[in-house]
Amino acid sequence: MNKLDKSCNSVFLLIYHLILVVKYRKKIFDNNKLVDDLKTKIIDLSKNFDVEVIEQEVDKDHIHIMIKTKPTLDIKKYINTIKGSTSKYIRNKYKQYLADKLWGKHFWSNSYYLATSGNISLQKLVKYIEEQEK
Repeated sequence: MNKLDKSCNSVFLLIYHLILVVKYRKKIFDNNKLVDDLKTKIIDLSKNFDVEVIEQEVDKDHIHIMIKTKPTLDIKKYINTIKGSTSKYIRNKYKQYLADKLWGKHFWSNSYYLATSGNISLQKLVKYIEEQEK
């Protein structure tokens, strides 16, 4: 179970599941060095936002990132920074490897998936709320 975080006037536990997809669903994550560099860059960037990367793993054309954060995080700014900075970094460092796979200045798809996560299931939370009036 994750530990609750506290500020001067709140108690919270904010965990997000973020999925970023490579542009055109190109299967580029077969290069272990590229994957390691991507994960390291995401961790470094996240520290600037006071975000803890709990876990991250890739499939052939996308990455799953689980983060823990505070309510003050501008999540859209965080995601755009992660996408923009990692795109530039990876495209520059792996220019030769990506030359026949991606073109232009694109690395990530324009869209992303984001969901909240917590310590209990949605069904348990709904039941807990429903039972409050009893």
